[in-house]
Amino acid sequence: METLKGIAVSPGIVIGRVFVLDDERRRIPRRVVRPEQLPIEHDRLWKALGASIHELNGLREKTRAGLGEEAAKIFAFHLGMLCDPTLTRPMHERIDAERVTAEYAVWKGFEELLTRFAALPDPSFQTKVDDVRDLSARVLRHLIGEHSSRLSQLKHQAVVVARDLTPSQTAAFDRGQVVAFATDLGGRTSHTAIFARALGIPAVVGVGHVTQTATDDSPVIIDGDHGVVVIDPDEATLEEYARRIEQRATASLTLRELASLPCVTTDGTHVALLANIEFPEEIPTAVDCGAEGVGLYRTEYLYLTSTREPTEEDHFAAYKKAVELSQGRTLVIRTVDLGADKYTQERAEEPERNPFLGLRSIRYCLQSLPMFKTQLRALLRASALGPMRVMFPLISNTNELRQAKFLVNDVMEDLDEEGLPFDRSVPVGMMVEVPAAAIMANTFARESAFFSIGTNDLVQYTLAVDRTNERVASLFNPAHPAVLQLIKEVVRAGRRNNIPVSCCGESAGEPDYALLLMGLGLRTLSATASSLPMLKRAVRSVSIQQCERMAKRALSLDSDAAVAAFLRDQARKIIPEAFDGRSAE
Repeated sequence: METLKGIAVSPGIVIGRVFVLDDERRRIPRRVVRPEQLPIEHDRLWKALGASIHELNGLREKTRAGLGEEAAKIFAFHLGMLCDPTLTRPMHERIDAERVTAEYAVWKGFEELLTRFAALPDPSFQTKVDDVRDLSARVLRHLIGEHSSRLSQLKHQAVVVARDLTPSQTAAFDRGQVVAFATDLGGRTSHTAIFARALGIPAVVGVGHVTQTATDDSPVIIDGDHGVVVIDPDEATLEEYARRIEQRATASLTLRELASLPCVTTDGTHVALLANIEFPEEIPTAVDCGAEGVGLYRTEYLYLTSTREPTEEDHFAAYKKAVELSQGRTLVIRTVDLGADKYTQERAEEPERNPFLGLRSIRYCLQSLPMFKTQLRALLRASALGPMRVMFPLISNTNELRQAKFLVNDVMEDLDEEGLPFDRSVPVGMMVEVPAAAIMANTFARESAFFSIGTNDLVQYTLAVDRTNERVASLFNPAHPAVLQLIKEVVRAGRRNNIPVSCCGESAGEPDYALLLMGLGLRTLSATASSLPMLKRAVRSVSIQQCERMAKRALSLDSDAAVAAFLRDQARKIIPEAFDGRSAE
């Protein structure tokens, strides 16, 4: 048995079996297989080599027909390598001698060849290094692609283990078969982590070396509550976690009973609980969990989970469905936040060195006007079907807000000319996610219909901590005094200018932090649907006066550790069930 610690990003506990997803672009970890698995690994290797040779032959013929015989000769080296037993025989021998996967045997074989080529003084061999890398990736792609396709054929509940996952990979998981995942990389507020919470898949990220430790089909426990991965658990551990799963199910049923009760404090103050969603289909579940509407619809998932750029009709269909499922409830739709994600970086001619400080979010939209106008047209068309609000992300200066609002008016004029209906008074607001916006909140409040504080990015930019980097995860803390001061000023600016202010960051879903936000003056919180029952439990267990005392004390402390410990201690006294078994970290 081996217990690994990572970052808990999506709650829940699952007992299942490992399914490892490798990536041909990275180092393949060495994993041992059972003796009876060896013939299967040999067969997989032969098939991958055969598929690669067939693929290369096809490319050679296509090149010969289009560019001539001389150009087609480039593939002779590639084909000769794959047909050379001095390269492929050691791969088979390694599978038997070390009892490893075909992926590792291939990767290791090509790496050894690369080392030999690079060490030879003859330049002609050194220029072949890229050819060898291409061959390695080609064979591995067949192995890994074949391995991935077996997910749909599994007859047991699979726990996917990978170095990292993209949102599109996560979206493709069949929830009937993939019940949890764990990754080497990642942070709490990464796109994949947010997506896992939306799908209700327990997940632990930033584990470090889970891909090197886990073996296909071995039993595993994913504890998404505490960020723990247990590989090959013993009987006592299995029994303990089975008991915890049963306790969670009972507690969940009890919390769901709160959904129909009003969300008011003990002194009668209403606190609106809204849901953060990625897809319209989540809305009914969110309402069942007690949501009064949607406080953040992240529309970039239309891009991140597709192989093509969505059309205006794709956008409109999604927003139309969201409006219909909301049935008149609050619906806040954020325009796309792209640029710092793999989707745009992989498509860029020159990927940015630091995309989180680069061309992302509203900046990306304002430099991609056809794409942005396509979304705005669909949003405005959908506004004719029911109440909704439009929100711009990552605004950092007034010019961005004014230019974005100008484009909205421009699109309205186009729709007018085309005779298409829309809501002329649709509220247009902004996210407060960077210190510049928080400091200038009073100025922005005069030009924005509402504010929504996004703590994920506000913490990242205030503390200079990459929110997706597991190496600095311990430094990412929304309880930092600087962050609290900024939130306080944003709430004040909203009150002075009489505009609504909400918080839709992931931290709003944590009961202890939610009580602090209420004490700072917030009366609207938006979080993942699964966290809403416990949030309502917290709201109904406390008075605003208590929350204000908590906030006053928290603001007097000078470190994030002191603030976090204080909030945890106070919240544990009010709602102890929210912290049962929770680590003191």
